[in-house]
Amino acid sequence: MTRVASIGRSLARGGAGEARRAGPLEAAERRAGFLFALPVILLTGSLLFLPILQTVYYSFTQWDGITATWVGLDNFRRLSSDPVFWRVLANNVLLLAAIPFAILIPLLVAFLLHQHVAGWRFFRSVYFLPTSISWVVIGMVAIRVFARRGILNDLLRMLGIPLTTDLLTTELGAMLAVSLTFIWSVFGTNTIIFITGMATLDRDVYEAARVDGAGPWAVFRYVTIPLLMRFIQFAFVLTVITGFTALFSLIFIMTTGGPGYGTTTLEFFVYQKAFAQGVFGYAAAIGTFLFAIVFLIGLVQRRLLRSQED
Repeated sequence: MTRVASIGRSLARGGAGEARRAGPLEAAERRAGFLFALPVILLTGSLLFLPILQTVYYSFTQWDGITATWVGLDNFRRLSSDPVFWRVLANNVLLLAAIPFAILIPLLVAFLLHQHVAGWRFFRSVYFLPTSISWVVIGMVAIRVFARRGILNDLLRMLGIPLTTDLLTTELGAMLAVSLTFIWSVFGTNTIIFITGMATLDRDVYEAARVDGAGPWAVFRYVTIPLLMRFIQFAFVLTVITGFTALFSLIFIMTTGGPGYGTTTLEFFVYQKAFAQGVFGYAAAIGTFLFAIVFLIGLVQRRLLRSQED
């Protein structure tokens, strides 16, 4: 088993070290490609970065949607002393607890599909279904699942479990329901990331591990995971960013941020402050804080990938 683990680690290091310096011709081709793509980059950048800069500017103002009065750091001081903001930030942290499951479950499924277990062809054609459905539809289906007269309670009754629950009526239950729905919604994306990664692996490595007496679990733990670490990191960062910035529609349909502030996330808090209360400057400060979090996550991901290449 130790030998299998050492093989996996050495192959992972070898794969990470295969990066080579580009030659003069390749560098010239890259420069030409960049010049051809420059108009699209400028257009996309103007549509993306100008709103970001505008949001950062308004975060230092008291803005009513028409006129903006400069207030400096007042919005951020208010942010640091707002107990509701810290409660909402804690909700995002709680949501992060679902991410290990959102990574591990697709990873296990991708491994089984890669091993061509019974029924793998059928499942490979349907696992991406959650990703092809809009967040609004997912939220509506989730309500039917977790409501008092929903599918979950029907299944419990069929199994003879005398338990009737309405998860969406309590803060902890609603967060659990949103977390489970979040895990299901990113299942397809993460599975395809891992299947794509496994398709690049040499099957001879698996055969060598089996010859050494490694079982399926040992192969998964000591061979597959080390070789897929770059893909796992990418899926992790993508899932974290999704949890911070892409759940507005889901929460709006399922709980509208309630009960109380039980499922209000930072992005939903921005909506509440801006469009429900009209406090646009304060909402811009929250949005700037959220952008800083996502930006830092991206920097960490870039640093991790570079460290593996080195």
